[in-house]
Amino acid sequence: MATIHTTYLGGLRTEATHLQSGTKIITDAPTDNKGKGEAFSPTDLLAESLAGCMLTTMGIAADAHGIDMDGTECEVTKIMAANPRRVAEVVTNLKFPKEYTDHEKNILEKAALTCPVAVSLHPDVVKTVNFGW
Repeated sequence: MATIHTTYLGGLRTEATHLQSGTKIITDAPTDNKGKGEAFSPTDLLAESLAGCMLTTMGIAADAHGIDMDGTECEVTKIMAANPRRVAEVVTNLKFPKEYTDHEKNILEKAALTCPVAVSLHPDVVKTVNFGW
């Protein structure tokens, strides 16, 4: 069963609908690839998927271990390569709202680095993670 329905709207734009919630996401091709850049590009969403998955998986681990990580932020940057055009690297910079013990840091780091998106990306995609402790 599908969880997302995506329609090509023309002009290098798509609309994706999450079937369970009805939430919609618009994508545009980026300006460096014939697009308008008026919305997330599909490769932007790949990079955000890694950041969102890392934060969610860390949140699950934090809840299980009584760690407060509410307010944790992540800036994510994708670096493209040519021939073939692809995401070559995703750089994530995490910013935590408080100080953690070494044990807590280990729990959060392990959760982030083993999140489902991180382990699903092709090994050629470099995943640079800056925890910024």
